[in-house]
Amino acid sequence: MYNFELEVFKRASLCRNFEQYVFDGIKNKLFKFPLYLSAGQEYISATIAQVMNEQGIDPNVFIQHRGHSTYLSFDAPITGLIDELLGRKTGCTNGMGGSASIHSKERNIFGHDGLMGSQVPIAVGHCYKTKHPTIVYMGDASAEEDYVLGALGWASTKRLPILFVVEDNNLSILTEKKVRRNWEMHNVAKAFNMVGFDIDDDPAQIKYSLQNAFNTPMLLNIRTHRKFWHSGAGIDDEDIFDRYNEQMSILGDEAERIHVETKKYVEEMWQKQLEKQ
Repeated sequence: MYNFELEVFKRASLCRNFEQYVFDGIKNKLFKFPLYLSAGQEYISATIAQVMNEQGIDPNVFIQHRGHSTYLSFDAPITGLIDELLGRKTGCTNGMGGSASIHSKERNIFGHDGLMGSQVPIAVGHCYKTKHPTIVYMGDASAEEDYVLGALGWASTKRLPILFVVEDNNLSILTEKKVRRNWEMHNVAKAFNMVGFDIDDDPAQIKYSLQNAFNTPMLLNIRTHRKFWHSGAGIDDEDIFDRYNEQMSILGDEAERIHVETKKYVEEMWQKQLEKQ
């Protein structure tokens, strides 16, 4: 029997176990360049991807630099991401993008180009041309860039079928929002005559907010928590709230089984690719 919460958890489990493997690999010096892990934030993309699947929508997806979970949630090939992080030509960006710039032609995923927030005006321009449902992700810090705000205004004026997702972990590296600004993105969206929500990364809240997605421009400011350092293998706060662990506890034995099986699958996929070196 179909269970929305468990289907979301499956996607989130793939993301969490992948990022945990990478975290351990960083500590063991497996990688040669900086990596931006999305553990703790995976429930955002996992839920949105599952809702898109339910609604039969295959959107164009523009991701931010912390995009591993978005890539995996939207069913892009795991081997392409593994090889990219290993700097191989068989990677999803031919080994040239690294952690921050990952793409998938198969799943219409457009990677970040290195300039914080630039994916937003690019996504708006692409959506204006194609008129195809589009999702663009950004962090709460990159959302402050002037060209992001201009892109929001243009999308609203043209009533584009676009969903702006702010993954709000309250941090610009380590600087909290209260130090940087005294306004919130959902209010900015409303000022542009756009639908705006300020919610937690709870799957029920996200699903409810997406009921009328793409009928008009919409912005979701989704409060979440970054589990690991901005870049590298460290933990800022051992006691930080963890949506993944909360959901695994709520969903019980079946979720624990999914977690164990997915962990095994991720480890096997990494070992398979590493053996090709």
